[in-house]
Amino acid sequence: MEKARVCNIGRQAGLNIGILGAGNIGANAAKLFAAAGHHVRIANSRGPQSLTALVGELGDNVKAATPEDAVAFGDVVLIAVPWSHKEDAIPDAGPYDDKIVIDAMNPYDEDFELEDLGNRTSSEIIKTLVPGAQLVKAFNTMYYKRLASEGKPHGSKDRLALFIAGDDAHAKTVVAKLIDEIGFDAIDTGSLAQGGRKQQPGSAIYNVPLTTRDAKETLAAI
Repeated sequence: MEKARVCNIGRQAGLNIGILGAGNIGANAAKLFAAAGHHVRIANSRGPQSLTALVGELGDNVKAATPEDAVAFGDVVLIAVPWSHKEDAIPDAGPYDDKIVIDAMNPYDEDFELEDLGNRTSSEIIKTLVPGAQLVKAFNTMYYKRLASEGKPHGSKDRLALFIAGDDAHAKTVVAKLIDEIGFDAIDTGSLAQGGRKQQPGSAIYNVPLTTRDAKETLAAI
């Protein structure tokens, strides 16, 4: 069973994707993944009934779920919950064994001030909350309205870049393919620690609309 599941992920054919967080990033990612032919379960802290209107707008491939069901459903799980809720929302929704988890969060507190993480990146902290998963940092550098509206077909000129970081090559390949399918070019910034740091708020690539060419030039200068 495990071999079959991994093989299916490699083909990217109708992936099952769970999403924790139904805000700007979670909802827009759900809509884009569904339009690309994937099956999505989206959850928030208030329960599936609170998402009835939202899922009605996102397409037939998106259904509301509890956090536990969204994680259990997903071969890939995108996490976009408020940073201040991470310790409550993320571990309780697991387990995450053998899943690819996308960390789309930034470490802003409830007053939208950046939390001092010391020498760690936000994804290094999130990795401790999803034991057994392969973690990829992505979807945290792009403004949600740009994510929703500025994707272009594969091969288009001046396609915008979406950045990924992680320690597992296969997981990054899967996430890069998802990014390509929703209209952007995936640019690898490196490991979860070093590459993730390049994606943190305040970096040269954070919340800046960069084409693939400009993104590579900017990363080379960091």
